[in-house]
Amino acid sequence: MSNKSEMLRQSPRLTAILWRRTCCAGLLVLMALTLMPEAVLAQALGTVSGLPVPRFASLKSDRVNVHEGPTRNHLTRWIYQRAGLPVEITAEFENWRKIRDSEGAEGWVLHSLLSGRRTALVLAGKTSGNVMLFAKASAQSAVTAWLQPGVVSNIKTCDGQWCHIFGDDYDGYIQQSNVWGVYPGEPIN
Repeated sequence: MSNKSEMLRQSPRLTAILWRRTCCAGLLVLMALTLMPEAVLAQALGTVSGLPVPRFASLKSDRVNVHEGPTRNHLTRWIYQRAGLPVEITAEFENWRKIRDSEGAEGWVLHSLLSGRRTALVLAGKTSGNVMLFAKASAQSAVTAWLQPGVVSNIKTCDGQWCHIFGDDYDGYIQQSNVWGVYPGEPIN
């Protein structure tokens, strides 16, 4: 009996023992991930992709399940239904990424549901709530649009102070402090 599969077929007891060991080991890993405090888990995980953590990304799909932990066995906490929404990746574990949204909510999603495409969420303005979009990277240039808080825009570039953003019916510059999805002073080319 040199063939392992032949040996396992002929020995149901051996098959049952190996199955129990495999299941128990998997269960122990799941239990450890579930019971491990978030801060310890994040430090233990490191970066799987080789990309910096934290970093911004965006949701690739209109339906993204957010889990309590980095497996499908963890409970789904909520479902995002907005493709393009910017999120911050704060940890990685195998094919899972821990994300944080603009309101500070955190959870785990499959990496395949995230995109490296950079987007920005318009924040509420200081006075009227709406935010001005300018023709150039200057508050003295012409206003091309007023954007409401919560508008998701694509980012062309950012210079640390201004971001050039666009959407279906607008294109212009917004002060970088008026968007979420870009770190303060971060340049994007």
